[in-house]
Amino acid sequence: MKIPFVEPVICLSVFAVTLNSPLTTQYVYRRIWEETGNYSIALESNTSECAKNKSSPIFAFQELRGDRPRSSCRGDLCDCVVMRSPEKVSLFNLEMDISGLIPGLVSTFMFLSHSDHGGRKFPLILSSVGALANSAWLCLLSYFALPIQLLIASTFIGALFGNYTTFLGASFAYIVDQCKEKKQRTIRIAIIDFLFGVVSGLTGLSSGYFIRGLGFVWSFLIVTVALFVNLIYILLFLEDSMKESSSQNISVSWTETFKNLFHRTYMLFKNASGEQRSLCCLLLFTMITYFFVTIGVSPIFVLYELDSPLCWDEVLIGYGSALGSVTFFSSFLGIWLFSYCMEDIHMAFIGTFTTMVGMAMTAFARTTLMMFLVRLPFLFTVMPLSVLRSMISKVVHSTEQGTMFACLAFLETLGGITAVSTFNGIYSATVAWCKGFVFLLSAVLLLIPAISLCVIKYVSRNTGSYVLLIQEESSEDTSDR
Repeated sequence: MKIPFVEPVICLSVFAVTLNSPLTTQYVYRRIWEETGNYSIALESNTSECAKNKSSPIFAFQELRGDRPRSSCRGDLCDCVVMRSPEKVSLFNLEMDISGLIPGLVSTFMFLSHSDHGGRKFPLILSSVGALANSAWLCLLSYFALPIQLLIASTFIGALFGNYTTFLGASFAYIVDQCKEKKQRTIRIAIIDFLFGVVSGLTGLSSGYFIRGLGFVWSFLIVTVALFVNLIYILLFLEDSMKESSSQNISVSWTETFKNLFHRTYMLFKNASGEQRSLCCLLLFTMITYFFVTIGVSPIFVLYELDSPLCWDEVLIGYGSALGSVTFFSSFLGIWLFSYCMEDIHMAFIGTFTTMVGMAMTAFARTTLMMFLVRLPFLFTVMPLSVLRSMISKVVHSTEQGTMFACLAFLETLGGITAVSTFNGIYSATVAWCKGFVFLLSAVLLLIPAISLCVIKYVSRNTGSYVLLIQEESSEDTSDR
């Protein structure tokens, strides 16, 4: 019996990704700490090593002067390791992200475009296989204490099968195939946002207890089991949303697939009117620039919390991750409430402005209480992404939705990997003299999508609403018939 619901697949995948991300970051952090200082860290400790070493006079002196030993260490070795670990972890994350950039772009582009005639299960299966293989390799790497440089190779190989953006793109395309009515589609996507918030919040809240209670090996094993169950569900139980799949479609070469996707993308903009084309480009630019900043800076939060003066342990990081995940649910509530009294573009303004305030506050957070409080302005961070995605879908025809999703997935993959690599490099270069610089830079960069929203409001002023652009064209097509 086949089940036409992709929601269980998304829930298991969100659980695995939300648990795997802080696990990997903290595992790399501990390994670099131990290898640099030849110093083991006890998982059962309730206090982070950073906090333990804050009592050292050398640590206090270095903090006061802003010194960071580079080439050699003298005195308390652990203090030197504390000061150098965030930079090394950031550079290592940068290497991993760059290794998966090209294969991730190519696989996302090919698999999602092929799904238009090969079925949505194809990219779902491949991306799940890649995630499962990567998670299983993390289990072996942590169990045998293999060199962490092997993570770079596993990231490259995993990206060949498609990344998380590929998985999400195929999942949303699956929902679009099933929901012919726009209202039904909106409800299904809203449910996905709600599930994102609940699953990621609960997982983030418990991630610290997973590490402390089970250790890294068993925690990575739990992620692997979840991804294995996910793959079994997709293979055996999930119904393909595309009924027609002839042998002709399957035999289409990858070269033809590339040509067809480029042609459909070209026709998407060529056949549009001048205002519609300008508006579509502006919406894409606004979404990608906002996505670039928010996704790029998100992994830096864990490094910022691990380093002094916060010195959070794994449990506090789990609490912070859970509070950060609440933004999915709060953004959904915000859209639901604000939609009764304001336009979509005004909701995007609110989300962008509050996120900008949150970034600026984070740059000056020096206590645990303050770091928890800065989560409040981030409650509507996801709202601009959801609203802009909805606005984009309303300025293209229903027959062009698949092409638009492929374009968005490609841009999100390119923007996401580039953003994470860029912000890791910036944090590594600036953490020695200003730990919060990367967050101040993020607040400034958010002015770009804010200004772009103003331009969108100006461009669409004559029509009154961006929705009218597609409605007018639809009515004209109907009258011609």
